Amino acid sequence: MYVDVALGALVLVVHEASIATNAGEGGQVVDMRVSVLGEARIRVPYLDDVAHYRKLLSRYVQLDLVQARDADAVAKQLPQGAYVCLLDPDGQMYDSVAFSELLQERRLDGRHLAFVLGGAFGAPQLPRVDRRLSLGPMTLPHQLAWVVLLEQLYRAHKIIAGEPYHH
Repeated sequence: MYVDVALGALVLVVHEASIATNAGEGGQVVDMRVSVLGEARIRVPYLDDVAHYRKLLSRYVQLDLVQARDADAVAKQLPQGAYVCLLDPDGQMYDSVAFSELLQERRLDGRHLAFVLGGAFGAPQLPRVDRRLSLGPMTLPHQLAWVVLLEQLYRAHKIIAGEPYHH
């Protein structure tokens, strides 16, 4: 199930990952849930890119995209108990393999994983941040940051599954 709200921040929720390597001890399947929250109304030309990565990721996860109206709404929609990664220009940078390892660690520990992107006035005030993550030192338009993050989520799932995409 997914919900689209007309204004503001986008929440991407990933449910029930179906990657073959998605197994914990004893071979049991470990479900992964990922939310991406941020202040950006996705518009053309980024809508096509979001739809493209949503379709590609659907092989591995179910994506729910939800938009909220402001930073306060983003903070209120943060899933309780989630492992929170704030996208921050001063955060830690990962290559694609290290990012896939971060996702796999979260999958195996069974915690909900939430990525938060700030709006035009910076990151929202959050009750807790577990990790600060940077997409790089360059400033990106908020909508493009969504696309970059979705692409990296797709790339990470391909790496985890041992499928060709990353060289």
